[in-house]
Amino acid sequence: MNPSRLPVTWRKSSYSTNGGDCVEVGIGPVISTPVRDSKRPDGPTFAVSPSAWSAFVATVKAGAHAL
Repeated sequence: MNPSRLPVTWRKSSYSTNGGDCVEVGIGPVISTPVRDSKRPDGPTFAVSPSAWSAFVATVKAGAHAL
């Protein structure tokens, strides 16, 4: 089975605003965490390990990646 072909359910970041820059994160197989630009749902995606995604989310919540 090819993990990249498994179904993914996408959800928008809770930090997103209407019309703003945002990402969507995929909820799918635990093998990786898929990420895409919410303005381009048919565009490219990339995937990171679950531990890398958790570390990124923790730094965002701590304010380390504020715009």
